Amino acid sequence: MASRTSGKGSQGTAGTAKRVGRTAGPAKKAAPAKKTAAKKTAPAKKAPAKKAAAKKAAPPKPAPSPTSGVYRLARAVWLGTAHAVGATFRGIGRGAKGLDPAHRKDGVALLLLGLALIVAAGTWSNLRGPVGDLVEMLVTGAFGRLDLLVPILLGAIAVRLIRYPEKPEANGRIVIGLSALVIGVLGQVHIACGSPGREDGTTAMQNAGGLIGWAASKPLVYTMGEVLAVPLLLLLTVFGLLVVTATPVNAIPQRLRLLGTRLGLLHPEYDPEADEENDDERYEEQWREQLPARSRRSPARRSELPDEYDPDQAEAEALSRRRRPRRPSVQPAMNRTMDAVDVAAAAAAALDGAVLNGMPPSPIVADLTQGVAVERERQGTPVPGAREGGASSAGGKQPAPSGGVPDLTKPVPDSQSQPLPARAEQLQLSGDITYSLPSLDLLERGGPGKTRSAANDAIVAALTNVFTEFKVDAAVTGFTRGPTVTRYEVELGPAVKVERITALAKNIAYAVASPDVRIISPIPGKSAVGIEIPNTDREMVNLGDVLRLADAAEDDHPMLVALGKDVEGGYVMANLAKMPHVLVAGATGSGKSSCINCLITSVMVRATPDDVRMVLVDPKRVELTAYEGIPHLITPIITNPKRAAEALQWVVREMDLRYDDLAAFGYRHIDDFNQAVRKGKVKPPEGSERELSPYPYLLVIVDELADLMMVAPRDVEDAIVRITQLARAAGIHLVLATQRPSVDVVTGLIKANVPSRLAFATSSLADSRVILDQPGAEKLIGKGDGLFLPMGANKPTRMQGAFVTEDEVAAVVQHCKDQMAPVFREDVVVGTAKKKEIDEDIGDDLDLLCQAAELVVSTQFGSTSMLQRKLRVGFAKAGRLMDLMESRNIVGPSEGSKARDVMVKPDELDGVLALIRGESAP
Repeated sequence: MASRTSGKGSQGTAGTAKRVGRTAGPAKKAAPAKKTAAKKTAPAKKAPAKKAAAKKAAPPKPAPSPTSGVYRLARAVWLGTAHAVGATFRGIGRGAKGLDPAHRKDGVALLLLGLALIVAAGTWSNLRGPVGDLVEMLVTGAFGRLDLLVPILLGAIAVRLIRYPEKPEANGRIVIGLSALVIGVLGQVHIACGSPGREDGTTAMQNAGGLIGWAASKPLVYTMGEVLAVPLLLLLTVFGLLVVTATPVNAIPQRLRLLGTRLGLLHPEYDPEADEENDDERYEEQWREQLPARSRRSPARRSELPDEYDPDQAEAEALSRRRRPRRPSVQPAMNRTMDAVDVAAAAAAALDGAVLNGMPPSPIVADLTQGVAVERERQGTPVPGAREGGASSAGGKQPAPSGGVPDLTKPVPDSQSQPLPARAEQLQLSGDITYSLPSLDLLERGGPGKTRSAANDAIVAALTNVFTEFKVDAAVTGFTRGPTVTRYEVELGPAVKVERITALAKNIAYAVASPDVRIISPIPGKSAVGIEIPNTDREMVNLGDVLRLADAAEDDHPMLVALGKDVEGGYVMANLAKMPHVLVAGATGSGKSSCINCLITSVMVRATPDDVRMVLVDPKRVELTAYEGIPHLITPIITNPKRAAEALQWVVREMDLRYDDLAAFGYRHIDDFNQAVRKGKVKPPEGSERELSPYPYLLVIVDELADLMMVAPRDVEDAIVRITQLARAAGIHLVLATQRPSVDVVTGLIKANVPSRLAFATSSLADSRVILDQPGAEKLIGKGDGLFLPMGANKPTRMQGAFVTEDEVAAVVQHCKDQMAPVFREDVVVGTAKKKEIDEDIGDDLDLLCQAAELVVSTQFGSTSMLQRKLRVGFAKAGRLMDLMESRNIVGPSEGSKARDVMVKPDELDGVLALIRGESAP
């Protein structure tokens, strides 16, 4: 009974009552006395049920009203409609947020244009209808009789947003300036119309300055009268005009003069207080404006006048900056008559700009300068910038212009009248050869890179779905799109481990349908996890675009090369002089050869043969043949692996010679030594016939290191290790490339001394660890996709290697060939002279045999035991050495225990040693 009653109560009470009933059943049969106790406890267990029943009891409900159902239905319909409309507008808002910023700005501009059309229709043509009435009430009521200018103002703002969408920082300035301008003008108009108030009616205010004019002028007129109100409003108007035009007060005269010049009211060279010297200065300024843009880039240099010209300072500045403009200075305009002042000023300006920019002037200007120099010599006046022997190389001397030549500059003191160098360092090569760098127009331009596509949005949705399904508190907060891969930034919620993301690598790859997913945890410099996923729509990175960026940045270092474009869309460039050696590795088809082509082409485009000389090693025989005959080569392209080992040994000798010079003259780096040579601070010792000249950078590129290591592993490794250990200060840099990055090719010694790595796609994790000392290269997708780990970096940078076509390479190579022919070093005998091979029976005992021959011939005593004692060798080795000398008629045959007869005299020792070494007899 207890179980039934408790079952009417709650489930918890029912369960307890059932257990009580089960235990009480046998007790009733065994002991009837316990029944009374059970009945006494039963009311206590019924109490909760009674209370629950009492709580459930409620007053009787009234009869249902027929209108309540209609009310509920209307309420449900209203709420459903409201939710649907709200969801629609929220979806539109989210779509607007995802819209490209450029489209949003264009939308605002077009909206302003539409408003300008509506306002123009309402104010200019009396538009009828509700829209016309609204325009009259708002625009005419606010701006008064100047409402005709409101459409023009709106149209001007819209045109500015369309033309300059990338300058949002000026919007605040323009808003403030226009506000001050409108308030000041309308206030003055309102005062000029009699200052009507609201009591005069709406029509009177619309015929004056409107509500804005009334609000601007009424407080001023009421507090201080019209006498002070008008000047204050005028100052406010001037302030708004200055803010809109971004004109400071001190620049007002200059802007007014410029405006008058553009309107034709003033002559461009008009100056009422000008004299002869000022005329000369104006001609100088005019010719400076006609110089190329790169020569006018510095304001300090543009403001220099001829009387402040310092030849020594100009020369030092030109050599330190090492600038190389790609085209000569602009020649004088030939369509107008030039008098003597024009000719002299043009020549001085062109010569000044040419020297400052590191290149000789054009032949016409050089001839003019030479004529002025002749005239100055006749008058006994020094010519600043004139060079001994003239500057023209075409057609002899041109006579001076008729008439007197006025002084363009003040006389220069004797201490500053040193002659300028006969040629600029970078463009004028040894042997008086003028060399012009290839134009960047020979390289193709690429299209603009994408910042977002539909594929990126789909991947963001897939990543969000993965995090939701696996219940990971993480969200995709943004992404940066590169040409090959896109890196999605994922921020974790509180108390979420980074391992939760890395453990989902395979699930993410499955969701985005791409096996090449690389997770960076975390992104360097950010509190976010990066997920790099390949793009389905890859983009091409052209070499010309990267080099144009380097040229725009005015970085003229000859060893700056273009590599490609990183994940964030920025161009990647590297200075080989700072790396200082780089190892490039990757499987077949990964983009390694394209990278080598980009390196060589970058050097040809940016450096002259006096800047950089190259040694190209191509065991494959077909990769680097396109560069045969370029003037940057110091030796023909090496294809024989044995000759390549000899070339590396020559590089070691060249490095030692450079270090000898650095140690002798007290310099620590080749750049300091070259700078001292150019300035004349370093001179050879007295009595020496040597002529010091700057050392060029020496770039050694090995296209396949594995072939060299197979032929002569010990010699190649020793040479590479010695070069990489010491050659940085000597200006010698190595680029080692291989498609088999195994431990027997890239040994531990080579890895320890080549700090910079560039890894393309590899076939295994082991190869990636050999190149980068970490995994990652095995997940690259090939075709230029690489990881760049420069010296000093902790983590590699994902990048897409640049690409240069064969036609572009052929055009650049042909331009370089047309400039000059290659001049090979005479001491590099690789491929030019055949060295006689050592006899096979000598083997590795050449040094011992030479020592034994020298010992026997000098002492005239041929004994095997003596060789044992003197050379510290065993009996077998000493006997073999004696047999070798016997076969070469140095000693006679054996006669038992007697010493052998020596057949060669001491004065014939040099010929014997040359015979043993396989050389020609002296």
